Amino acid sequence: MYLIESEINEQPAVIHRIITEQAENAKRIAAAIREFNPTFVCIAARGTSDNAGRYAQYLMGIEARLPVMLATPSVHTLYEAAPDLSRALVIGISQSGHSEDIYRVITDARSQGALTLSITNNASSRIAQTAAYHFDLLAGEELSIAATKTYTAQLTAVALLVATLVDKSELYSQLSTLSDLVKDTLLLSEAIPRWTERYRYMEHFASIGRGYNYCTAFEISLKVKELCSVISEQYSEADFRHGPIAIIKPGFPALVVAPDGKPVHGLIDLLEMLRQRKAECLVISNHPDALGFAKNGMRLPQQPEWLTPITAVIPGQVFAMNLALVRGLPVDKPEGLTKVTNTI
Repeated sequence: MYLIESEINEQPAVIHRIITEQAENAKRIAAAIREFNPTFVCIAARGTSDNAGRYAQYLMGIEARLPVMLATPSVHTLYEAAPDLSRALVIGISQSGHSEDIYRVITDARSQGALTLSITNNASSRIAQTAAYHFDLLAGEELSIAATKTYTAQLTAVALLVATLVDKSELYSQLSTLSDLVKDTLLLSEAIPRWTERYRYMEHFASIGRGYNYCTAFEISLKVKELCSVISEQYSEADFRHGPIAIIKPGFPALVVAPDGKPVHGLIDLLEMLRQRKAECLVISNHPDALGFAKNGMRLPQQPEWLTPITAVIPGQVFAMNLALVRGLPVDKPEGLTKVTNTI
């Protein structure tokens, strides 16, 4: 078994561990956030962790009514100009906890009096040690270069923190089912290797989502780029209509993340447009109408919309891994990539 395959399969256990073992820490962090009463949230991250920040933009905005911005770390490093974050909750999300630019954002924010929180998979890392509060992902060492279990761990951390912050019993109850939902998703994804060969010579690819799953479109696109060396672009369904739809020609592969929820009818309408343009549609969904447009569908279990980014990315991980395999590429150590990318 490949390392990445093993780590994809570890995700239910990692998620269960976070929800059970980090509950008290989440309460402590939530209490600090309530006491500080931030005006807004600023999230510093790169790569896959940036996509976890996109999830937080929706979940914190919808459930906690907190506006969330993604930081511009280069302002802190290259330009040495720290914006005023004194009234913000500043969150650094980093798998390794060693990224210099994320560290600088946290350092500048804390010196200004901001409330700082790190979410990492390394409690002894510099970012974890610098922030006032730390949320350990408890994912165990991730050996494959492409992040899988640490990404869903980051999303789960955000989900647990927000559920705890708003203290809604309904969210707690739904979150308790998440590990089983991920297990079910892995079972439903077992059919993906049987049809991936069809895309062996794919040269370009579009990944589309909206709302909570805007981040999923980004993350799946990133996995296809990393593992398969395919030119891949990611879009919001709304943005895709504003010009980029012109790239769709007959046979163009477009993956649409369309689980049941508020954006689904717009996504179904887009799928109809893609069918008219004879696109090759891959669909990740638990909505039968959306799946009906798929050349190859990737089914999800029924679940609350706010949790779907944690499950919907998994078929994308499995697809990217298997596409790399049929293309004869090294899935655990893609050429030219390293596990920790340290930018300034």
